[in-house]
Amino acid sequence: MRRDVLELRAFYASARGRAAREMLSRKVVEAWGDAAGLDVLGLGYATPLLEPLRARSRRVVASMPAAQGVEVWPVGSANLALLSDEFSQPFPNALFDRILCLHALEESENAAALLAEVCRVLAPSGRVIVAVAARNGLWSNAEGTPFGHGRPFTRGQLEALLREAGLEPTGYTRALYAPPFTWTARWADSFEQVGALLWPGFAGLVLIEAVKQTFAVKPRGARARVRSYAPGVLTPSPATRQSDRKDFDGTGGRP
Repeated sequence: MRRDVLELRAFYASARGRAAREMLSRKVVEAWGDAAGLDVLGLGYATPLLEPLRARSRRVVASMPAAQGVEVWPVGSANLALLSDEFSQPFPNALFDRILCLHALEESENAAALLAEVCRVLAPSGRVIVAVAARNGLWSNAEGTPFGHGRPFTRGQLEALLREAGLEPTGYTRALYAPPFTWTARWADSFEQVGALLWPGFAGLVLIEAVKQTFAVKPRGARARVRSYAPGVLTPSPATRQSDRKDFDGTGGRP
């Protein structure tokens, strides 16, 4: 069962949520920059991380699953968020250059089908970042946060799912080393720096970037009939004798 959109919005408005948004946004910007001139899609509840990309990207869309609900985003501007079927997005093939999945896979009924749909709407050589709760992290056990619900993943499990959907993992990182307590939110930046060195296996989130690879399709051969010479089938006729030949006037060449 997915978390309600109101619950997600309340979390990112809290001290813990603001710290999580800052740490995750930093990872996305490090990987993609400001996405200038690109088409960007956010799946699940990715709006907290889409705001830094909205200024210079060509198009930004937030697609939220029906079981979760949708909210107007951004507030005070033209709405860029929509409610959709997570397994059948209302977009044509190969539309988006960048896709960000946050709060998308953990509570999905079929994570493999969701990633297959991501691959469909991703442009050739496009890139996707999938952020999920880490199985060994403290945040996957914090039921007071959205990361404490649904299925957490290990790096290997997530990479296998991506490859099954036709996406090749190219980058890997972790985030949220601070314990999921309100009083640690103010020191989240310090925890992020120290945790990456001292206890990298206990991060709260796993982030993997993958690329859509396209391969040339070789045309299939077709059967065709070819005329060939078969010895013995056609035998030469005997030469005609000179006496049997006739001229065009029927005189046989006689004067």
